Amino acid sequence: MDTSYLDWPFLDDSHRDLAGRIARWAQTEIAPTADDEPEDEAELDGVCRSLVRKLAADGWLGYCVPAPHGGHFEGIDVRSLCLIRETLAYHSGLADFSFIMQGLGSGPISLFGSNDQKAAFLPSVAAGECIAAFALSEPDSGSDVAAMKTEAVVDGDTYVLNGEKTLISNAGIADWATARTDIIPVKA
Repeated sequence: MDTSYLDWPFLDDSHRDLAGRIARWAQTEIAPTADDEPEDEAELDGVCRSLVRKLAADGWLGYCVPAPHGGHFEGIDVRSLCLIRETLAYHSGLADFSFIMQGLGSGPISLFGSNDQKAAFLPSVAAGECIAAFALSEPDSGSDVAAMKTEAVVDGDTYVLNGEKTLISNAGIADWATARTDIIPVKA
């Protein structure tokens, strides 16, 4: 794996250290079983859950959420996420998928969620206790967030999403999903 990019000026010594740590970890924890990834959907779901737990147990999911909720930094460091993903993907596409879907599902909450939402969802992402999903694409808008029509309707103490999604990454195994809705939910 060519790592000459680690000398680029927008990466610092902490990123070079991270790249070395994730490479050593992936070589021992991911590479030995990467060729054994099942094709059966039920088994695949189990492997994804197992990978999320392993990524959490060894602290890698802490890069997907801010420090107050189990993360390593006060905010999300995109360079760290890219370094981790590049190495995971080199060894196992499924490991990379398991990692990044936790980040994609929780990213909007990390960036724009209320304090209550952050406290309710982000610690479980870092701990690998819940699988996050990201409900983005719609039939008429694709992934153009501004053109989406899904809306949140308040129903008692919860929200009901009204709309149609084309793809919800991780939907089959997710414990919860993040979706873009209008900023002000509609009362039922």
